Amino acid sequence: MTLSRDGSRWSLARTSRRGRRLTQLVLGLVVYAISMAMIMRAGLGSMPWDVLHQGLAVHTGLSIGMLTVLTGVVVLLLWIPLRERPGIGTVANVVVIGLTVDLALAVLPEVQALGGRIGLAAAGIVLNAAATAAYIGVGLGPGPRDGLMTGLAARTGWSVRLVRTAIEVLVVLTGWLLGGVFGVMTVAYALGVGPLIQWFLPRLTVRLTN
Repeated sequence: MTLSRDGSRWSLARTSRRGRRLTQLVLGLVVYAISMAMIMRAGLGSMPWDVLHQGLAVHTGLSIGMLTVLTGVVVLLLWIPLRERPGIGTVANVVVIGLTVDLALAVLPEVQALGGRIGLAAAGIVLNAAATAAYIGVGLGPGPRDGLMTGLAARTGWSVRLVRTAIEVLVVLTGWLLGGVFGVMTVAYALGVGPLIQWFLPRLTVRLTN
């Protein structure tokens, strides 16, 4: 069996596209973890799920990375009754972010000046949106929390916006009561990350066909 020149070109293009998707997935998740650490290091309020992670850390003594992995696993178990199916990107989301965020927190220094803290958090929010668009744009499976949101929306008939808001309010409230850091940047993240992701997504989506 022989491949035509067009067939060979198509096969090479498909291989190249697969390589780009995997590379973008991993880079997106690494940058996502770094952006989490940047926002936490700013000390002006954490991302909603990180408020929960910080609150749990206060009571368990576990690292943020370990708690990110554990909560990701718990959320994945909630997918079962929702009949959601994970992809390679879903598993990578749990593992890569959990391993990278502790390293990023160890490397990033504390920032004392208010202007520096605001700049660090703002940059973290923008990077987080870009990273989210990067890993969503490869189409290799949603993150655990994204899948929970879409699964609940599909099963309840509620809008994605309503489900996401309800989940994040519950998560932030629980984390804050446990001792997590809620602040102005938590609100800024909630308001700003959606429009930013919308801007980045078409620029970082990998086309699966020519």
